[in-house]
Amino acid sequence: MTVADLGIDRLRTLLNRFELGVERVADDQSIPGSFWGDAEAGLRGHTLYVRADTPVHSALHEAGHFVCMDDARRRGLDTNAGGDYDEENAVCYWQILAADLLAGHDRARMCAEMDAWGYTFRLGSAAAWFAEDAEDARTWLAEAGLIEPAGTRLRYALRR
Repeated sequence: MTVADLGIDRLRTLLNRFELGVERVADDQSIPGSFWGDAEAGLRGHTLYVRADTPVHSALHEAGHFVCMDDARRRGLDTNAGGDYDEENAVCYWQILAADLLAGHDRARMCAEMDAWGYTFRLGSAAAWFAEDAEDARTWLAEAGLIEPAGTRLRYALRR
């Protein structure tokens, strides 16, 4: 699913609750702050950049980096979100939960999109990882105050 398929206003409404603005880039322009290039979302400061053809999984993954990084990294954010292995897993978990907050999307679709893009998990799929092997990511997010303790819902918060 692309941003055009979903509708940019749905993405904006969700991500504004996390202090992250969403800017649409013209279809014939490169995306500022994109680490991967092509249609992949970009981050600079408190802005997520997308085009119509940007995959929703890319937008939510980069948004997850924004939410999961600390204030010091967020202040200097330009293209490379950085973070370590544990944070990367937390970001993947966060984006799956976030998909449920977008009308027209859900966690099953997000997991399928992650698999199709090439995310790799020990159990072979994003859905299997999320259901059976993501305790470390849930714990990381809960300790950072970003999800409810049960690990099933996001809090509208940023890591500080």
